[in-house]
Order: sequence, then structure tokens, then C-alpha cells
Amino acid sequence: MKVKKLMAAALVGSMALSLAACGGTETTPEENTTGESTAESTEAGDGNYNISVILKTTASEYWGYVKAGAEAYGKDHPNVTVSVKGASSETAYDEQLGMIETELSNASNDGFVIAPLQADMVKTKIAGQTKPIAAVDTDIDAPEVFTFVGTGNEAAGKLGGAAAVEAAKAAGWEEIKAIEICGVQGDSTNEARKAGYMAGIEEAGGDFLEEETQYAEATADKAVNCMEAIMQKFPDGIAIICANNDDMAMAAARTGKANPNYANTIYLGFDGIQAACQSILKGELTMSVAQQGYEMGYKSVEAVVQKLDGATDIPDFIDSGADVVTLDNAQERMDTLKGYLA
Repeated sequence: MKVKKLMAAALVGSMALSLAACGGTETTPEENTTGESTAESTEAGDGNYNISVILKTTASEYWGYVKAGAEAYGKDHPNVTVSVKGASSETAYDEQLGMIETELSNASNDGFVIAPLQADMVKTKIAGQTKPIAAVDTDIDAPEVFTFVGTGNEAAGKLGGAAAVEAAKAAGWEEIKAIEICGVQGDSTNEARKAGYMAGIEEAGGDFLEEETQYAEATADKAVNCMEAIMQKFPDGIAIICANNDDMAMAAARTGKANPNYANTIYLGFDGIQAACQSILKGELTMSVAQQGYEMGYKSVEAVVQKLDGATDIPDFIDSGADVVTLDNAQERMDTLKGYLA
């Protein structure tokens, strides 16, 4: 099955040969990035900068890649000091808001990168801030934020949804119905991925059962409960179970494994972490929409430094890109991720 790939311009040159070997069709991101690879990034100015990075959490593999990318920028640019913090979980809202308040009040910080758990609350917290702020992973609709670095979540979800329908057809499903196990209800990233899944699945000929959506607060434990509820309500099986992160998708796949009516179900995750690649190689998870978390972290810090250096041509949206990981390219993806953390 040919799977289209949505890749950041920063990765096109270095990955083209390996992608061709996987038999995929390459697709460039919707928006232009800074136009340079990580290795060719613009050098920071003569000033010494302290950049504070506040992530949704640091307690997951995916956010570990974002953290590694942000810290790598500091290693590549000795005049830039990067500090990375994150809440204990993706529902620790007050904890993150406290971190943001503390970092904003620290006069030694020159700029900020923020991945908001609650964008509206963070918008209020940063109101009036004059130092440059870049949003990463999830956008913040505030004039204080000069750019958003992340995945085009709806487009990426659409790519994954279409791929899941093709996989379901290949698996022999005649009635292709899909149910999503979502993260936190109302989260903008969650809703964008859901909209993308729905569009991709329905345009490819499937039926996205929006009214059956389950919410698991982005945790594997609650995804198990959601999957059990789905199997109880649909004992004859569902063609596609999609989730808005890999942890939930893998939990759903493990839960459905013992049910013969879910043996051919397509399990679709989002993030493309190492654990997901391993799960795909073991025949549990079927596929994952892979974000480029490392590039996201690197480019968000880079953008703040460029802003501090006086750049005026930084795009409002820097698309870090996405692709679909399947059995065909899971090992390659896993090797790449291991290299980021080496």
C-alpha cells in the first residue's frame, strides 16, 4: 500500500533516498518552514540568550524528543542557554500555569517556547508579555505569540485516516466504520486531529462514528476502559480504532487483541514514537501518524533566537511535518528516533 508522506521542508533533502527505499510517496508540508535543515540553521547573533521552554509534560517519550531537539539547539549554539521544563502529566493544568508564571517573572529569561495544556488559560497568563514567545505543538491565539511551530494536525490526521481506510480494505473489511479514542475534550490539538481523521476516513469511503467518540484524557489506562466499552457496544467488531496519541492506540490494540472479532481491526496512533514502532513490528499497532518532535523542539528555539536577533520574516506557522509509519518503515523510523536521544 502506498502511503503519502507529509514531511517538513527541513527533512526533505536528507530523507528523500530512504523514503524512496520504503516505496512511499513524498508530500511536502502545507506551509513553508524556515527553509533550512537543522544542520544548516542560521547561527545565533552575538548576544547571549536564555530561552525558557515549558512543555505540556516531560513524562512521555514523544515530549522527550521535543525536549531533546530544544536542548540540541543550545548545544549547537554555545551562546544560547536552553532550559526545559514540563508538567507531570497532560492534565496537570495548574502545575503548568505555575511554571509559566514563574518563568515569565524570571528577568534572566530572554524568550520563551510554550506548549500549552490549556491555550486559553495560557493566553491570559502571557497577556502583555513583551519578550518573544513561540508556541510549540499547540498554538496559542494571542498577539504575544509570534509563531507556532508544530504539526498541521488536521492535514496529518487526514493523511492517517485515509491510510487506515486503505489498510482496512486490504484486511477484508466490507463495512468500514471508525471510532476514535480521544485525549482531553476541548483541547485544540485533539479536535484538529479528530477533524482530520474524520475527513480522511470519510473521503476514502469509510464511516467515522463521531457520536461514539471516547475520551481517555491522553492516558493508556483510560484508553483500555474506552476500548472495553467499544467492544461491549460493538461485539461484531469495528474496522478502525484511531487515537490521538500512540499510548492510547497501543493500549486499545492490546485490549482488543484477545477478541477474535477485533483481530483484523486497524489500530491507528499519532506521534510515531519508538514504542509505537516496536508495537507495529510486533503486529499489534497497525500504523501511526508520526510527528517530527525533535525538529519541533529545535526549530521553536531557533525561531525565538532569530526573533531576538531582529528577524522580521519568520512565518506565523512553521510546519515540522508528519508521515505515516507502517510495517514498511517502522524500523527505519525507530533507528532515527534512537539517534536523537543518543
